[in-house]
Amino acid sequence: MSRILDFGRLSALLVKEFIQMRRDRITFGMMLGVPLMQLVLFGFAINNDPKALPAALLALSQDHYSRAVVSALENTGYYRFDHIVRTAGEAEALMASGEVVFVVTIPSDFARRVDRGQNPEILIEADATDPSVASGAISTLGTVASQALVRERGTSPDAAEQAAQLQVVVHRRYNPEGISQYNIVPGLLGVILQMTMVMMTSIALTRERERGTMENLLAMPATPLEIMLGKVLPYLVVGAVQVAVILGASKALFGIPFVGSVILLLFAVLIFVSALVLLGYSFSTFARTQMQALQLTVFFFLPSILLSGFMFPFRGMPDWAQWIGETFPLTHFLRVIRAVMLKGAALPEVAFEMGILALFILIYAGIALLRFRRTLD
Repeated sequence: MSRILDFGRLSALLVKEFIQMRRDRITFGMMLGVPLMQLVLFGFAINNDPKALPAALLALSQDHYSRAVVSALENTGYYRFDHIVRTAGEAEALMASGEVVFVVTIPSDFARRVDRGQNPEILIEADATDPSVASGAISTLGTVASQALVRERGTSPDAAEQAAQLQVVVHRRYNPEGISQYNIVPGLLGVILQMTMVMMTSIALTRERERGTMENLLAMPATPLEIMLGKVLPYLVVGAVQVAVILGASKALFGIPFVGSVILLLFAVLIFVSALVLLGYSFSTFARTQMQALQLTVFFFLPSILLSGFMFPFRGMPDWAQWIGETFPLTHFLRVIRAVMLKGAALPEVAFEMGILALFILIYAGIALLRFRRTLD
């Protein structure tokens, strides 16, 4: 009668499991890669207080007071005036396209009002689609601008009193109440589509292998392109149903405003979903089992959530993290859907981001077709 626990048999089983783990390189890589990726992303890339936010300056008064205020705003670290505009229309276009987060307008009579003590004003327009991005920068406005005028006029009591009369008018554009759902719920459309579309299509070929029906599929007189389209097109229908449900629920449950074109939004969703299903199909050409396909999906899903601007401000991340974030389709889709739904952006404002999404379709389709094999080896 054999013993309940035999260390010889147990050691043999352990050796077998380690050998099997070594052969499953995707699983082994996930065990080491995911914790390291989480450590790097949360430790270095995530920042809830973004600095050096792009801003546009519309200075109708070219005087030393205006320059002092602008310099003071830049010295806070929140503002980066990389756009100098001449008209309000130029500033509006920059904000609608998402190129700037702030527009600072200094009126033409600013210096005269400062000298006469007539309550000078400056206007700060902030893109409040993501309330957390602008909150820190807005909170420093009044004090910083007033102190700049005090230093520029001198330290006399009259100078301090006049500087204290400075009025900083803040307009929170697109989401004046600062409701976080207006930013989160539209983004959830992209997150849910990515999670389901990539996951379902990533097991498209691996399911055939595990069920033993891959031989029948390869024996059919169908080209790799036809097989790929046959696998991914049904999921476009599933994605359409999900879009209808999510948009309807976001309006009914959360009252999310929709000020843009529905046709433009649906066209962007079509491009985005097409890229996702092709990405999932590409994963299935690398994986040998459904578990490996799901692991690849998770490995892609985690950094795309963290670096796309969905959970944390995109502008708050370091440059290297923003470059990585630009490689994810979700990053560009979030910009499009928030611009269309909340800002009422038209095609010219989102054409670049939609072009990037279309480029992802070509890249993922090319990878899938190159990786497709006519044999089971």
